[in-house]
Amino acid sequence: MSHFNKSEQDDWMTIYLKYLLFVFNFFFWVGGAAVMAVGIWTLVEKSDYLNILASSTFAVSAYILIFAGGLVMITGFLGFCAIIREQRSCLSAYFSMLLLIFLIELVAGVLAYVYYQRLSEELKQHLTQTLTENYALPGRKHITHSVDRLQQDFKCCGSNSSADWQHSVYILSVESSGRVVPDSCCKTITFKCGKRDHPSNIYKVEGGCITKLEQFLADHLLIMGAVGIGVACLQFLLTVCLVFSFY
Repeated sequence: MSHFNKSEQDDWMTIYLKYLLFVFNFFFWVGGAAVMAVGIWTLVEKSDYLNILASSTFAVSAYILIFAGGLVMITGFLGFCAIIREQRSCLSAYFSMLLLIFLIELVAGVLAYVYYQRLSEELKQHLTQTLTENYALPGRKHITHSVDRLQQDFKCCGSNSSADWQHSVYILSVESSGRVVPDSCCKTITFKCGKRDHPSNIYKVEGGCITKLEQFLADHLLIMGAVGIGVACLQFLLTVCLVFSFY
């Protein structure tokens, strides 16, 4: 009788652990989808702004998140297979992969946070140079498009102010056709509207585009860092719980 009760208890524990593994693995999969979604959103929606930045850390963080998120989702499917087959070797490999993913996501989150600390300095040094030396030059169409979109999206003109354009290679050239600022500075864009820099015609924003871009990127980097580190910590804790509960 006691042997029967022990066998019944073992069967109940096995079923409990399987359900526990399924639930935790589902959270891993959802976490991976969230991490990958943030990385893809960064590259797709914010790719124009990446052209303006001197450092590639912002883009690298996004690529790492995409890689880690995709790996989590694949690992999640492998985890379901391991649970169904009830093979301890498969589960051990599954746990090892989750710990590796934890480290990858943690690196991405830390990179985003570190870049956040140096963001202001990079923008101040690089954005003005980009506007004055690269705008509308041959072979720099991607930068020109990025600057135009930046000024229109954030309703700003120039790095610190519209006066920055006075030193631009483009504005000083004959190609500008007498413009004092690019047409993308205008509140309502029309052909050669940049010839008049009156506040009624162009955006005059205190702090220029640097202030707005810095705030936007800072907020986005905090999201990337929070998702990367937060999901990584959650996965680590759940993995530890699973290891102790199974063994």
